[in-house]
Amino acid sequence: MDDAVEGAEDDAFAQNRASWDQRVPVHVASEFYDVEGWLRQGRGPRPEEAAALGDVSGLDLVHLQCHFGLDTLAWARVGARVTGLDFSEPAIDYARVLARRAGLEDRATFVCANVYDAVGALGPQAFDVVYVSLGALCWLPSVDRWAAVAAALARSGGRLFLHDVHPLSDALADDELGVEHTYFEEPDPFVDDSGFTYTDGSYSVSMERNFSWNHSLGEIVTAVITHGFVLEHLEEHDWTSFARFPWLVRRDDQHYVPPAGRPRVPLSFSLRARRL
Repeated sequence: MDDAVEGAEDDAFAQNRASWDQRVPVHVASEFYDVEGWLRQGRGPRPEEAAALGDVSGLDLVHLQCHFGLDTLAWARVGARVTGLDFSEPAIDYARVLARRAGLEDRATFVCANVYDAVGALGPQAFDVVYVSLGALCWLPSVDRWAAVAAALARSGGRLFLHDVHPLSDALADDELGVEHTYFEEPDPFVDDSGFTYTDGSYSVSMERNFSWNHSLGEIVTAVITHGFVLEHLEEHDWTSFARFPWLVRRDDQHYVPPAGRPRVPLSFSLRARRL
């Protein structure tokens, strides 16, 4: 990577980090995450993810780009030893608070670092499961570099599990089923000055600008295979866990789906692979 590209990438990460730092308290207080309900009800992982990964009792699981740790700690609730990593210091600070409140601090570690620096930040340890949840890959300029990190963190025989927004969904316009953004990974990021956040709640920030990158499904799968994983499962879903489009409707299982009469399109996908 030449100096100009590296400098532009560093600037984009710095802006995104400042933006996410300001979003943390909004997300923590939102009905979308429902932290108090999560604590009170003892919720575990999403049922679809738990079915795909199976029993994780006693396994070492690392969650890359963990935000404030809710999904990370859900796996601790079903017996995993978890490590969450995120580049936002306020997010990591709250994740530690949440671990204490949930009584899971003995099974949870949280580290503040850029995902591309995860190997150095976490030290010489390997994991049975490398887990990545919704809304992660779009903040990274290179999916190949991400896959290299995942491979370096996974033990031989360990698994990678990715559940993320479908790249076609990210390429579509917000109001209609028309392509508005690139489907493929491009050198230059998409610049968003809307200040949009996917949760409810009072929201006023000074750091509105975000930089993001799309990655095609083929690019993601190829990166995973190139870095020593064997693909075991790939499924495209016509649902997602947040209101990506204003015309989606919410089902009783808290999935958002197209209403009757609209075409079904892939809104999210899940991938499971095993490290050679």
